[in-house]
Amino acid sequence: MADWQEITGGVTAPKGYRAAGITAGLKPSGLPDLALIISDVEAIAAGVFTTSQVKAACVDYCRQRLQAKTSARAILCNAGQANAATGSQGVRDAQESAELLAKELNISPELILLASTGVIGQRIKMDALRSGIPKLVAELSETGSDAAAGAIITTDLVTKSIALETTLHDRPVRIGGIAKGSGMIHPNMATMLAFVTCDAAVSPHLWQQMLSRAADKSFNSITVDGDTSTNDSLIALANGQSRTPAITEMSAEAEKLEAMLTAVCQHLAKAIARDGEGATCLVEVQVTGTHDDLAARQIAKTIAGSSLVKSAIFGRDPNWGRIAAAAGRAGVPFEQENLQIKLGDFLLLKNGQPLQFDRAAASAYLKQAATDYPVVDVVATNNSNDLSGDRSNIKTQRLDNPVIIAVSVGNGHGTGKAWGCDLSYDYVKINAEYTT
Repeated sequence: MADWQEITGGVTAPKGYRAAGITAGLKPSGLPDLALIISDVEAIAAGVFTTSQVKAACVDYCRQRLQAKTSARAILCNAGQANAATGSQGVRDAQESAELLAKELNISPELILLASTGVIGQRIKMDALRSGIPKLVAELSETGSDAAAGAIITTDLVTKSIALETTLHDRPVRIGGIAKGSGMIHPNMATMLAFVTCDAAVSPHLWQQMLSRAADKSFNSITVDGDTSTNDSLIALANGQSRTPAITEMSAEAEKLEAMLTAVCQHLAKAIARDGEGATCLVEVQVTGTHDDLAARQIAKTIAGSSLVKSAIFGRDPNWGRIAAAAGRAGVPFEQENLQIKLGDFLLLKNGQPLQFDRAAASAYLKQAATDYPVVDVVATNNSNDLSGDRSNIKTQRLDNPVIIAVSVGNGHGTGKAWGCDLSYDYVKINAEYTT
C-alpha cells in the first residue's frame, strides 16, 4: 500500500505555490496558451531535458540556468510556437521572455525557467507575449493549477494533473504536477512538458538525482510514435515550505519522498500515453526475469514502441508473435525457451511454446480497454498544432484500465514497465496535415 494519498490542487497543492493560465493570442484557435507557476520563495530546481541534438531555445536556456544556479522562483510556458530551430533570434526571444516576466514579478531573470511547445521552426509571437505577461501575473492564484494545465496543451484532448500527500517528521508534505503531451512521444524524453512542485526541503544534488531516477521510470518509459522532440522538459521545484527538516542524503525520508515523486511522474507519463494522438487505449508492458531492471525496461519499451504491436492492439488482434519479435530485437540476451507471454489473463506462450487460447475472448479483452474513452473528430488548425473542435464532452481519463502485456524471459530478478498506446488511423489523420 502506498505511503501517500491523492489530493486535489495539482501544482498549487504544495504550500507556497501559485499558478495561472491565460489566452494571450499565441494560438490561432484562441485557446489558452500562456502559463506560469511561481513559488513564493526561492526553490531548489532540477530538470531533465530532451536528448535531441536539435533543441529549442528554452531547453538551452534552462540547462544554462540550472548549471549556474540550482534555484528558481518561476516557470513560464508558452504554447503555440516551439521556438526551436529559430536561430539567434529565437535565443533572444527566450531571453526577452524571462526579462519581461522578471520585471513584472520584480525578481532576477536568473530565477526564471522557460518552456515552449508548438510547431518547430516558429518563433514565439512576442507582441502577444509582451501584452500577455502582465495579465498572466495578475491571474496568479493558489487555485490556478487547472488553468495552467489547460494553457500548456496542444494536440492533447485532456489536461494532465496530479497531487499527492505524505507525512515526513509528522508534517504533511505534498508533490503536485501537470504535464502535456500527445504526439512525438518516445523514451529519452518526448514532446512533452512536465512541471512538478514540492514543498519539502531537499539539497540540490539529491533533488536532481531523485528527478532523474523518477524520469527513467516514467517519462523515459513511455512511447506513442517513436519520435522524440526538440522541446522536452521536465522541471521540478522544491521550496521547503512544509517546514520539514532538510533532506540532504539518502535516508528513509528521502526514499519515501522519491517514491512519491516517481508516482507523480508515472501518473503524468501514463496520462500522456493514454492521450496519444488518435489512441483508443493505454497499454502497459510488464517484463520480468532479466538480469537487471534496466534490461527489463529496455524490452518493455521495445514492445510498447513496436508499430506492429500497436497496430495489432488497435485491430483487437491478439497476435503474440509481434510481441515475441519485439522482445527478441530489444538487444537484451535471453533464451527463447524461457519466453512467456500473457495478454491480460490469457497465457499465449509458455516456455517458448505456443498455447491454445480463446482468440475471440482475447480480442474482446483488447476491445474493452477502449470503451472508456470518447472518439472526437478533431483536426489541427492552420499553421498550429492545437486542435479545433468542441471539447466539452471530453471526459477525465481513466488510467486504471490498460491493456496488460506481461512478458517473462527467465529467472532473473530484473523487472521493468513501459507504457504506450495503440496506433490508429486517426494518428495519421492528425499528423498528415499538421502545418497545412
